[in-house]
Amino acid sequence: MRTDTVEIYSDQSNAAVLRHPQRKFPGVLIQGDSLHAICRQADDILADVDSLRGTGAYDDLNDLRNRLWDYLIHCKVVLGEHGIPLPFSENTRF
Repeated sequence: MRTDTVEIYSDQSNAAVLRHPQRKFPGVLIQGDSLHAICRQADDILADVDSLRGTGAYDDLNDLRNRLWDYLIHCKVVLGEHGIPLPFSENTRF
């Protein structure tokens, strides 16, 4: 872990906009519990459209879902490496 200065453009709850010093453009900070809820919602939507399996729309949605889960998995690994508890229960739905 390191400490650095970031530019904060908005500190709106669950949608803070900030710029990391090594980045040209700002990004949105999504809290871990919110990201977990979004991932679970993507899982549910994908299950609801299972009849579209094999179509471009289904594949695109599955890719989106997988990218969200990649962010969440990365977040969980980093928190674990630093001994920080998860801000959500693995069994909790959104």
